[in-house]
Amino acid sequence: MLNIIGYKNWFFAFSGIIIILAIAAIVVFGFRQGVDFSGGTLWKFSIAENRPQAAELQKLLEDDLKLSDVRVNYDPANQNFLVRLPSEAQTSHEQWLTMLTDKYPSIKEQSFQTIGPSVGRELRTKAILAVVLVLVGISLYIAFAFRKVYRPVSSWKYGWITLFTLFHDVIIPAGLLAVLGYFRGVEIDGNFIVALLVIMGFSVHDTIVVFDRIRENLFLDRGKMEFGTVINQSINQTLARSINTSLTVILVLVALYFAGPITLRYFILTLLVGTVVGIYSSIFIASPLLLVWQRFSARKE
Repeated sequence: MLNIIGYKNWFFAFSGIIIILAIAAIVVFGFRQGVDFSGGTLWKFSIAENRPQAAELQKLLEDDLKLSDVRVNYDPANQNFLVRLPSEAQTSHEQWLTMLTDKYPSIKEQSFQTIGPSVGRELRTKAILAVVLVLVGISLYIAFAFRKVYRPVSSWKYGWITLFTLFHDVIIPAGLLAVLGYFRGVEIDGNFIVALLVIMGFSVHDTIVVFDRIRENLFLDRGKMEFGTVINQSINQTLARSINTSLTVILVLVALYFAGPITLRYFILTLLVGTVVGIYSSIFIASPLLLVWQRFSARKE
């Protein structure tokens, strides 16, 4: 049996360092907001013949059309270009298309979508609200689900610890996206928020499995063993299930990251990092925190 509880301070220290680094990255670098949140234009088209490189096309748009803050990505899976640029009038769009058609006669436009700044701000506000409500809602549900557990820690403490572990699981991939946004120009959009919500749902699933086994063992043990022993036993009983279940998800995400569409690459990366972090927190953070809180409460009494 692995003595996970015995090394809990090492796990807490590791998570603490990563969380501090993630928060520092978000504060210092901030997020590079995509069109969904900041407003702007998404232009998708394909070029069948004499297809330029993404960097070449971006330079053309910047130099010939005098556009600033332009980002061009090429999706090899669908063989199309995705251009992100500031919001412009429809008349400008027609001029751009005419210029590109003259240079690349085989160009085929697929979509041209513009989102105003006010709509972007509204989406950003609703996205933040959605994340906060999910965090609070899941924590309240855990507290309610474990309402019959009163020894040696009360049910509401399960809810608070779940809230912390969910914060732990979303802040780390968020910090990674802040770093990638600063150094690689990676933008966050609606997919980023969806990824965070999926991470929370996956993480709380694993956490509940461990918590539920702790609850069962507490009822069966009836105070014969120390709380730390019960927690360690419960973690070991669910360890193989948690790892095996999560590995199947990780393998799929790794395959999607390398073989999936480029437009979803950082969405998948966020899910991948969040899934790994969620496995770690469910096993090495959430349950050991129950013991720490129980011992702290006992000393106060």
